Amino acid sequence: MRTNRIEAKLEQLKEKNEKAFITYLTAGLPDMEKTKAIVKAQEAAGTDIVEIGVPFSDPIADGPVIQQASYESILGGTNIHKCFTAVEELRAEGCALPMIFMLYYNTVCHYGVENFVKKCREAGVDGLIIPDLPMEEQEEIKAFLEGQDETILIQLVSPVSKQRVPEILKDARGFVYCVSSMGVTGQSGSFHKEILNYLADVKAKSPIPVMMGFGITQASDIAPMKDSIDGAIVGSHFINLLRENNFAPEAAAEYCSTFKQEMSTL
Repeated sequence: MRTNRIEAKLEQLKEKNEKAFITYLTAGLPDMEKTKAIVKAQEAAGTDIVEIGVPFSDPIADGPVIQQASYESILGGTNIHKCFTAVEELRAEGCALPMIFMLYYNTVCHYGVENFVKKCREAGVDGLIIPDLPMEEQEEIKAFLEGQDETILIQLVSPVSKQRVPEILKDARGFVYCVSSMGVTGQSGSFHKEILNYLADVKAKSPIPVMMGFGITQASDIAPMKDSIDGAIVGSHFINLLRENNFAPEAAAEYCSTFKQEMSTL
């Protein structure tokens, strides 16, 4: 049994007093070989963790940018089997970057929950983010995840989760994903008006690192809440940046390196 890569990375960052930089990209956009190249480029550039979005036809937590990315990827033939293969190939090629599947529970159920968890462990998927799986519905997948360290379930909380935070984080692992705004991904600058109080409250209650996502484009965006979070997640903006640069791995590397460097000076 190996140590979970996400938790090992976060422990290293804590020891160095650094914040985590996490990105999201949609698997298979524009194709799987480019996806793999972008992941490798990010690892070389110092990205700490990468979320790989498994495209789904009805991504209810995502805004227009990721919806379109998901749609195009599906049209290109991307499916969960190809996502697993890509991770397996990355691991075989020496990529040690912590990788998380961000996906919807329909995909897990269609694959078969037990088989899905087993395949995640075999392929080298370190974590799962399932935005449409509420706390009350997690028992089945948690049963298959328990007793091993290879793959962990990442919990999400939002500005309306206040009363539920202690219960949601009771046995949480890795980090807690704090949704910074009401609604879907990609709403740049539309942080919830109570964001500072909300993040401070989660930080006070959380036994694990706190990450902020939704609407972040640059390191300065998190300056006001730097004392309440342990890292930032960039998704929609990252996909837009990749599009603008024809999905060049070099552009991804430059952005990630710059963001990580600027975050260290906040």
